[in-house]
Amino acid sequence: MATKKKLTKSEKKIEKVVKANKAEEQKVLSKPKKLKVHDGADFYAHKHVINFLTETDLYKFTQQQFYKHKRSNDRAKWEFKCRTKGVNLAPLCDRINEELDWMCTLKFQQFELDWFKKQNYFTHDYVEFLEDFQLKRRHIKCYTDAKKTTLFIEAEGSQTNVSPWEIYVLHIVQALWMNGEEIDWDLAKANLDNEIAKVNAATRAGIKFTISDFSVRRTISSEWEDYMVGRMLAMCPAFVGTSNVYLAIKHNCTAIGTFAHELDATYQGLSNVTIANAQKQKLTDWADEYDGKLGIALSDNYGFKSFLNDFGLKFAKLFDGCRHDSGDPIRWGEMLIAHYLKLGIDPTTKVACWSDSLNIDKALAIAKHFNGRIKIAFGIGTYLGATVCGTKREPLSMVMKVVEVNGKPAVKLSDSLGKCMCHDESHIEYVKLVHNYKSIDEMTADEIRVMLPQFKDVRLSDIYQEPLAA
Repeated sequence: MATKKKLTKSEKKIEKVVKANKAEEQKVLSKPKKLKVHDGADFYAHKHVINFLTETDLYKFTQQQFYKHKRSNDRAKWEFKCRTKGVNLAPLCDRINEELDWMCTLKFQQFELDWFKKQNYFTHDYVEFLEDFQLKRRHIKCYTDAKKTTLFIEAEGSQTNVSPWEIYVLHIVQALWMNGEEIDWDLAKANLDNEIAKVNAATRAGIKFTISDFSVRRTISSEWEDYMVGRMLAMCPAFVGTSNVYLAIKHNCTAIGTFAHELDATYQGLSNVTIANAQKQKLTDWADEYDGKLGIALSDNYGFKSFLNDFGLKFAKLFDGCRHDSGDPIRWGEMLIAHYLKLGIDPTTKVACWSDSLNIDKALAIAKHFNGRIKIAFGIGTYLGATVCGTKREPLSMVMKVVEVNGKPAVKLSDSLGKCMCHDESHIEYVKLVHNYKSIDEMTADEIRVMLPQFKDVRLSDIYQEPLAA
């Protein structure tokens, strides 16, 4: 009779997680959802990457309505940039152009328009505008250099018409880049279930937080994101929604999002607003448009230090909270809490949303640190939409950003080196000077305490260690 193999600590841990997953699955799901299999063939040979105009982030629509009502005459130039080193995307140029052509044939379907009508933050005239809206091919071009080593994608026109291209382009490029990659769906689903088990264990331990899917621009495929969102909704009580409007409609869950860096970029190109006052004016106009709804403010375009200087008592009371997208996430959270305390606002009534390069382990470390001190929310993109699948090919790190508005340069500084994207060095230096820019990562604890006396000096490295690359 064979003796039973003695399990290692690691194997015991895995076995425990698997058993926990199976137990929860029996409670919640009578029959697991099936996933379409991508076997490594040319998945997009006879279909298109995007088939509905709602396959994008919610904030593309909230910002489009804002532009239509507040900034209808502003013209912008957008540029694509791949941050992943050593990648040649030029061979995808023809396929990308085919997808861009296809996008210009799409119109909103009635089920999509019906959803927009039900949201209390979209106006009647905006929904009427969407009824006739189509992307215009003349607004976007995709080409390569003569040697076919570099891919260029540029969009130019009114913000109302060209802003939507951003997420569609990123989604298309990622999908075509990952096309042909053989994916082990059983492994991908098992990996996702293991991440769900970690989240559920944390919530059972009394850590309060929410998670949303922010992966539409980075997912390896629409099929995977669809499966992932459905699975998270069924198995993970902390999961509250997705930024992908199409999936929010399909799964009858909350669509998540407010505004992005492009709004700050737009306000740098206005003739009647100074760079020094651009951030305050943007917040004022956003509050006027949405009357207190969609109240999570992105906080890092000019650095968090500058944001807090502009985010005084009026805005701090008016907005529901803030979103982190660069810089040390723990230091950012400690500064936000100290800022609310300085203003006499109870931080536990406000939301801190983290959305910068998160995985589940990092999110849980942040949640554990801030548990009970502020409302905690996470927006997780690439990790849930791509990395968790365990493919050999890494998903691309890429952006499409506003580089010019009304003929003037635009810049996003952020609190992380390498995220700045602007062709005009003099404009970068001017904006830094006007906003007295200094990254929160570079500030000393004493410098921060001059601003925020109750600041606690803790960094991410004090509570969490990034795993070593394989």
